[in-house]
Amino acid sequence: MMQTGSTMAGHKRRPLIAGNWKMNGLKIAGARTLGQVIEGYDAALRAKADLLVCPPAPLLYTFAAASIGSGVAIGAQTCHPAASGACTGEISAEMLADAGASAVIVGHSERRSYNGETDADVRARAEAARRAGLTPIVCVGETREERDAGRALDVVGAQLAGSVPDGEGALIVAYEPVWAIGTGLTPTVADVAEVHAFMRAELRKRFGAAFADGVRLLYGGSVKPANAAELMAVEDVDGALVGGASLVAADFLAIAAGC
Repeated sequence: MMQTGSTMAGHKRRPLIAGNWKMNGLKIAGARTLGQVIEGYDAALRAKADLLVCPPAPLLYTFAAASIGSGVAIGAQTCHPAASGACTGEISAEMLADAGASAVIVGHSERRSYNGETDADVRARAEAARRAGLTPIVCVGETREERDAGRALDVVGAQLAGSVPDGEGALIVAYEPVWAIGTGLTPTVADVAEVHAFMRAELRKRFGAAFADGVRLLYGGSVKPANAAELMAVEDVDGALVGGASLVAADFLAIAAGC
């Protein structure tokens, strides 16, 4: 299981760079890219950050097998709330764990939008991940219209409250402003800092500082080598959830090097 991200007083949480491949990657080309990531994850980079690659489900087992002993963790992109049953086309968290996953993304804005997933749906998936021994990466984020209306913190706060399970189990939270995903646009550093500080404060209110201060908060949305170091230097940003740039090994590794 991927750990939440322990911290000690006065010490920053260990960064996590997670790659969400989405519906990209075929067997041969994908294996080549993963091999390049593994080869490039040398001792210096291991000292800086954890790496996680979340490929499409058909690649999960082979990626998990290929990454054994490399230090590169493998995750999934969603899971069904139930452990098993008559759910054609779905994949349970237990199946993901059995295939070698250590984490799973839940509540990505594309699934909230395209698949109609509600906060309650996301919470159920996060609970299923914990049940199976996986770390849920719970995604939250506002649309452009919501930000322009001054509602970004309200939206993120409501999603956190509705999507994060009760209890102090494994947890990572990713802030992905919907309008920044795949667009090349990013919020200002001040905006990122504001939202991440707000999320940390909300988690402290709900769970207490001892737990909340160990939760890694990732930023996602057009993260690339050119802006990674600036974003990773922001207080309460403990890594990145990377989309398109994670499909290019050199770019993914460069983002990790910026931690």
